[in-house]
Amino acid sequence: MASFVTEVLASSGKLEKEDLSSKISKMSRKVEDTKEELCDMINKRYSDFLPSLQASEELMVQVEAVSKEMESLKTYIETEVQTNLHIAVAEHIKMKQQLERNTIIIKMLEHLKEFHDSMEEFNKALPEKKYVDAAKHLERARGSVDSLKEWKTSKTTLLSALSSELTVQRENLIYHLGDEWKRLVIWSLPSSKEPAGLKSFLKVELNLRSACNKDEETKPPALLRCVLQALAIQGDLQHKIKLFSQVLLKNVLKPLVMYASLSVRVTEQQAEGTTLALHCLEESSEERSTPSQVYSKLLIVLTTLHTHLLDVSIGDRKLSSDLGELIWVELSQCIIHECLVYSIPTNSSQLEKYNTVIKETEEFEKSLKDMDYLQGDSTDLLKYARDVNCHFASKKCRDVIVAARKLMTSKMHNTVKITPDSKLRLSKLPPPKSEVKVKKETTKEEAAMENPKQLSAWSLRLPACRISESVQQLMDLALNTLCEAVGSSTQCALQLFFTVRNIFQLFYDVVPTYHKENLLKFPHLAAIQHNNCMYLAHHLLTLGHHFRTHLPQPLSEGVATFVDMVPGFRKLGAQCFLAQLNVQRAELLERLSTAHNFSNLDDEDNYIAASKAVRQVIHQLKQLGTVWQDVLPVNIYCKAMGNLLNTAITEVIAKIMMLEDISSEDGEHLHTLCQSIIEEGPLVFIPLAEENKNKKYQEEVPLYVKKWSTFKELVIVLRANLQEIVDRWADGKGPLAMEFSSSEVKSLIRALFQNTERRAVALTKIK
Repeated sequence: MASFVTEVLASSGKLEKEDLSSKISKMSRKVEDTKEELCDMINKRYSDFLPSLQASEELMVQVEAVSKEMESLKTYIETEVQTNLHIAVAEHIKMKQQLERNTIIIKMLEHLKEFHDSMEEFNKALPEKKYVDAAKHLERARGSVDSLKEWKTSKTTLLSALSSELTVQRENLIYHLGDEWKRLVIWSLPSSKEPAGLKSFLKVELNLRSACNKDEETKPPALLRCVLQALAIQGDLQHKIKLFSQVLLKNVLKPLVMYASLSVRVTEQQAEGTTLALHCLEESSEERSTPSQVYSKLLIVLTTLHTHLLDVSIGDRKLSSDLGELIWVELSQCIIHECLVYSIPTNSSQLEKYNTVIKETEEFEKSLKDMDYLQGDSTDLLKYARDVNCHFASKKCRDVIVAARKLMTSKMHNTVKITPDSKLRLSKLPPPKSEVKVKKETTKEEAAMENPKQLSAWSLRLPACRISESVQQLMDLALNTLCEAVGSSTQCALQLFFTVRNIFQLFYDVVPTYHKENLLKFPHLAAIQHNNCMYLAHHLLTLGHHFRTHLPQPLSEGVATFVDMVPGFRKLGAQCFLAQLNVQRAELLERLSTAHNFSNLDDEDNYIAASKAVRQVIHQLKQLGTVWQDVLPVNIYCKAMGNLLNTAITEVIAKIMMLEDISSEDGEHLHTLCQSIIEEGPLVFIPLAEENKNKKYQEEVPLYVKKWSTFKELVIVLRANLQEIVDRWADGKGPLAMEFSSSEVKSLIRALFQNTERRAVALTKIK
């Protein structure tokens, strides 16, 4: 440090020739000598004090001299040396700043030189089609400009000029690369105005021109590799590949999946390069391609592209990986919705054969992974193929619901005859192992016990009637669907079972709404709908029991049942038929309302009106009998006809009982009209030829017509004399008293007979 100060002071010209550091060294030596002498003096103080006194005084004088010299030197350093030192430091800082500015200028000049050299090399490489070198030189030039922009001291006009030149040359390179791309990858596409279809896709061609020599076998060609790598360096490759993938998907890959008659042909020529062209298979008449056919066609295209275009590494990735990421999601969805959906079996027996499709899908994806189109282990395509059970169930359920709805909205009047011996066409299902043992044990017990109390052979049998053919087909559809569920996976079985429940629920909701007007308008359809509902309710009682033990859990544990739907169907059928009965009752009462209350029948017009009303009532009943007799079960038919006939005669009785004066002529007319009802009314109960065994239903008319006996008694009274009426009353114990009250009989007597003593006597006997 002392030598440095010395040099600084010496350079300033203000230090004497004698070196300051040497003076300080000499002073240090003097101090050391003085110290030694002082120590020596102190040691000798007590041994030889007086002789050393003179020496100590001399030594003190020497110490004082040295101290003064040190003080003067210190003052000199503080005044002269430190001042000169500050001046030197300031000059050093100034020189350092100047050096830094010079360094910056040198670096800027280096970047400018690098930019110039890069642009010179770029201009040399571009005409020679060394596109990768040109792109690298351009990137170095870009780096130089970016470095210059970081220095705030750079001139804006200079940077602007450099940036402009860089942009121009980059666009020039991109233009050349694009031109080479168009020359090497040539699309031939149909006109955008032409409608998309099979014919338009036959015009699609992709030509990959080779720039290789005859002896060169590099694929893709070197020039194409250079173009692709240069595009990647410039950051424009992704855009090119994206546009290419969109055209490829729209015009090649998707059409090959969608059209079974469309195939691809690859031709290789030395001059023309490799050409991919779509063509039509004339021998193919199938509507949909099989997965195997689709995979084969797609692999031809993708393998050709990999070999002649995409087998290029960009960084640590293959170009085929980029294309795969762009096309795979859309392509796999197209394969699923246009091919795999239609290859799903419609029958559970064909599910085992579908393993072939799963293997083909695995091989297809493996081939794509080998060419780097796919990354990862699981894809939506393979997942869809492997989930065939779920898709089979979904497809089956969808087809079943569509078929069921079609049956429900079809015409109801096409009917089939159901007899007590009619049975469902239930397939024979192999009993579960647990059930076999139980069955053997129960049969032994039954054989041993021989319980004499058995159910009638007619138990749980439907009476003879007619149902819609569509309902019988609906039940067959439900049975076939449940058979499909037997032996299926748990999820598949659950889907199929609840689809069957949905079928019946759909019938419950759709049919009454869809056929609402016709069910009210046509008695025939109302009766058929009643039978349809009862038919379904009847079989729903045991349908679940038949299949339950053959289905997987939790269906086998009691979930598989339809019993809960039975009351709803019975109520639905009853409500439909009761609504029709109400319509028919209203019509009967409307017709009887035209009879002028059966009063004053001695007037010809009144008699004609009353007679017409009665004939219309009988005619209506006969028409209903014709419509319903072969459709409804016998007991339901008899109850329905008896109810309507009872409504008619109840109205007639009420009208007659309201008459206050019935002349003998009116009585005859009333008797005639009522007698026609008595004679022709029961005819609607005459059985069909094949139903003679049920003749008892028709013979017991009073059983179904509550007012029949009352009506017959009224007819008798209309032509009887006073004594006959009194005799039939028989003190309140006769047949007349069983049907009428005393006040009603008295009212009839007063209306039929004039006020005489005989009438008075008769009235007194009616108690």
